[in-house]
Amino acid sequence: MAFAPLAPGSSSPLGATPLSGGVNFSIYSKDATAVELCLFDSPDAVEPSQVYRLEGEQYRTFHYWHCFVAGLSPGQVYGYRVEGPYELDRGLLFDVNNLLLDPYGLALVMPANYRRTASQLVDRSMKSVVVDPAAYDWEGDKPLRRPSRDSVIYELHVKGFTADPSSGVEAPNAGTYLGLIEKIPYLQDLGVTAVELLPVFQFDPFDAPGGLTNYWGYQPISFFVPHHGYSSGSGPMAPLDEFRTLVKALHRAGIEVILDVVFNHTAEADADGPTFCYRGLANSDYYLLKDGGAGYADYTGCFNTLNANNPIVRRLIRHSLRYWVEHMHVDGFRFDLASVLSRDETGAPSALPPILWDIDTDPVLAGTKLIAEAWDAAGLYQVGTFVADNWQEWNGRFRDDVRRFLRGDSGFVRSVAQRLIGSPDIYGYENRDAESSVNFVTCHDGFTLSDLVSYNTKHNESNLESNRDGSNDNFSWNCGAEGYTDEPSVLRLRLQQRRNFLTLLLLSNGTPMIGMGDEIGRSQSGNNNAYCQDGVISWMDWVNVGTSSDLGRFVSLLIDFRQHRDFVSEHQYYTLNSLIQLNQLRWHGVKLDQPDWSDESHSFAVTIISICRRFCWHLMVNAYWQTLNFEVPVPPLAGDATVGWREWIDTAKASPDDISIFGKGSRFIDSDCQVSARSIRVLSCYQA
Repeated sequence: MAFAPLAPGSSSPLGATPLSGGVNFSIYSKDATAVELCLFDSPDAVEPSQVYRLEGEQYRTFHYWHCFVAGLSPGQVYGYRVEGPYELDRGLLFDVNNLLLDPYGLALVMPANYRRTASQLVDRSMKSVVVDPAAYDWEGDKPLRRPSRDSVIYELHVKGFTADPSSGVEAPNAGTYLGLIEKIPYLQDLGVTAVELLPVFQFDPFDAPGGLTNYWGYQPISFFVPHHGYSSGSGPMAPLDEFRTLVKALHRAGIEVILDVVFNHTAEADADGPTFCYRGLANSDYYLLKDGGAGYADYTGCFNTLNANNPIVRRLIRHSLRYWVEHMHVDGFRFDLASVLSRDETGAPSALPPILWDIDTDPVLAGTKLIAEAWDAAGLYQVGTFVADNWQEWNGRFRDDVRRFLRGDSGFVRSVAQRLIGSPDIYGYENRDAESSVNFVTCHDGFTLSDLVSYNTKHNESNLESNRDGSNDNFSWNCGAEGYTDEPSVLRLRLQQRRNFLTLLLLSNGTPMIGMGDEIGRSQSGNNNAYCQDGVISWMDWVNVGTSSDLGRFVSLLIDFRQHRDFVSEHQYYTLNSLIQLNQLRWHGVKLDQPDWSDESHSFAVTIISICRRFCWHLMVNAYWQTLNFEVPVPPLAGDATVGWREWIDTAKASPDDISIFGKGSRFIDSDCQVSARSIRVLSCYQA
């Protein structure tokens, strides 16, 4: 193929931009001495078909290398070779033998013989692809902008959701973006309003021990490219088009799309890792370095840390987020190890981290859900103190306090009461909304809900790390037998405990998040760090949709209540005392109006009246190992003779008696109520 002569082009915009008559290329590399743009005829091409060497002032503006190549169009495969000094003590690691990806590339191709090595030579390296992001028919689609107070999030893995044959999704769609579309009716029936997708940025699937696969995807290569492994097609545009088709289908079903994004490290790892692009272009800009530039600071547990508050990296992150909102129509982001983004260029936490305020105040991102995992792997824990205005937080204290309370640990009654009303002890300042708290008891990282009540310790031997990986602090309880058992009493208690967790999760103020398959008893056989398990250990077993559908019904009815409730602190936070003063909440123990907040207590009760005063509910929680008798108040809405208490939830009972439609259960007329050991019982009162 004959190519037109090179023209200088423009430094803006960054990346490969199709224009009339050709493509403009621009890339940042401050200390490079020369840059070569390499064009390829195919993903597997060993040698470039054309090399343009960018030298001289006309092809460099400040630290930006750029050119315009006439005759090119979307679909062109390309990469860069960059010359410059290799001076380890200055953090400069240029190697002209490496073929580098474009950090702003919107698509890439992976050759059949790709492998993860330190040197990314042409014959086995990934290559970027020119894309026109506007070349897709959205048919009027746009982000849904559902209020957080009305949201129920379902965290799932794109592949794991439909990869198992039991899903009924056939090849080539099983385990793909298109396969997930086939299961949208299931999500609708469950009632969730948003899916939070584990990482879909292109990641390195080979970054795992002993020949295993990096399954979760927390090893990003690109911040713009959808992961190829989740596409049923083979062309470079297939991942983009199929992802956008998934988003469009979910939006039509009223379900938002939240992406789990990793801006704290990359798959380039430490100095012995591969060089995909960042290290080979501007190592000292992209990463936090130590030892004078010879090593990488590690606040992530993944051997490197992005220098997120460097202006170059700040812009990259902001442009990535804008791209996924404007061109991929996603509704929100969950930021992995978000506290890393608060660290300055010395690694110290900053009071006003520029990147977080860039994101918080960006007009394109206004209305986009921003959720922080407000801690990092180096001990920085910012739950309740994360810096920014418009962010929600994964409430790790909700998870830990509820787990310990239901396990039977002493001293957690008052804490769980706070979690129930939206954690005002954590978030009740500066007029933060109740939905600042994203409540969860399980997520991808740790035990599934079924394993949480089936194992006392982790069982990660299959990860080939001698069971050293994964957290040792799970606050789990096996209910009397470790792992598999056919003992009926243990199985009944485990199911009862799962109902307890789901009841507290879905009745608590804040935004709830459910882990994939928790509603059907998905188990990972005690593996609490299944990041490298791309198989039956991690995949959703849809056979259980039939055998555990009773728990699915339980979850669905709780979600249905949330969609129609008018919660106590829907728009603002209240302290325990102010709620009592507003006559919307009354705390009790086993005796009315006598809550026992002592460390020896394992139970509490609460009566909650809706803001509209049309319905109320009375919750009795018994985490004690014996049955307790609770006094029951007169229904607060008893002015209408037709109104009275009705049975709503009893986690000690088998389906369908474990839950009824809110306000439709059998009448309850007694003045006291027995609550079985380790169970929750809830009465409802509804005034039509």
